[in-house]
Amino acid sequence: QLQFVNSGGGLVQPGGSLRLSCAASGFALGEYFARIWLRQAPGKEREGVICIEQENRSTYYADSRKGRFTASRDNAKNTMYLQMNSLPPEDPAEYYCAVDEIRCPIPAPLPSMDGSWGQGTQVTVSA
Repeated sequence: QLQFVNSGGGLVQPGGSLRLSCAASGFALGEYFARIWLRQAPGKEREGVICIEQENRSTYYADSRKGRFTASRDNAKNTMYLQMNSLPPEDPAEYYCAVDEIRCPIPAPLPSMDGSWGQGTQVTVSA
């Protein structure tokens, strides 16, 4: 069974940091062309945050997250991470991890993606 297990979401104060994790099972992260993090705020479209083309390691960031978000992968643990720093106050959002054959950067609106997805983890930035 192909699945991700998410962890690391929660409540953080503005300016704080969080690290999200997605542990994959049933497949290897490296089997897919791209490793992706997305977010979706209530009432809004799901949007790409970071997209990494795994073979050439090209990384594409949403402009609003550039310089503050970093994506990484631990091959031994088959886990992908999203380090989020200097988080601004904003509405709660669900963050999703995914792997897919899509080419980066992720276009808007989000196209149909047939790869594997995590179930989402909520991040709230509030004082």
